Amino acid sequence: MSWRAVLAFAAVAFGTMAPAAPVKDWSAVAVRQADGSFVQGNPKAKVRLVEYLSFTCPHCAVMEAAAIPPLTSRYIRTGLVSYEVRHALRDGYDLAAVMLARCDGPRGFFTVAPAVYAAQPQWMGKAADYAPTAPANLPPDKALAAAAKGAGLDALFAAHGLPAAKAQACLADAGERTRLGAQADAAWNRPGFPGTPDWLVDGVEQTGIDGWPKLEAAIVAALKK
Repeated sequence: MSWRAVLAFAAVAFGTMAPAAPVKDWSAVAVRQADGSFVQGNPKAKVRLVEYLSFTCPHCAVMEAAAIPPLTSRYIRTGLVSYEVRHALRDGYDLAAVMLARCDGPRGFFTVAPAVYAAQPQWMGKAADYAPTAPANLPPDKALAAAAKGAGLDALFAAHGLPAAKAQACLADAGERTRLGAQADAAWNRPGFPGTPDWLVDGVEQTGIDGWPKLEAAIVAALKK
């Protein structure tokens, strides 16, 4: 059989080999909503997951370490689930960490948040040491900057690529402080709010979520509806 015949046979038998269309990575899509919350993933996802969290909440850190990698790879990246973060602030160090984490916008936030949680024991330990010596009666922007430095948050975010000048500008953003304060008030004044972390699946409060397996079960159940 000539080489032309071989090619003709292959074309008939297998068809034309076209390159596969690239699969969209929805975890790279993140937006800011009007109320200031950040949403990651497909805006038309079948399931909408909302988390109320705090960066100074130890239970949040444990849950994030267990849940975020599989949540991202199995459900957000594939476009099945969108993930919205709402901040239930607990203290000034939480606010400082949040404002720095949000400094590079929604995509930057979802990239750096796992590192903030992973380093939580270190920077919260420094915060505890700094708190008794923290100067009183500072204006809000100065107080946040001092808290960030005292807790080592400035160094943490610098190590993840946030320039010092940009960090200081973000900490001084009065409008962002107001939005985050309103978001926190809405969380803590919500009837029956259990504290952080708290999860809503398609607007329905999830109770008894003490680990990734139960959260995933709730997501899978919603996907089957």
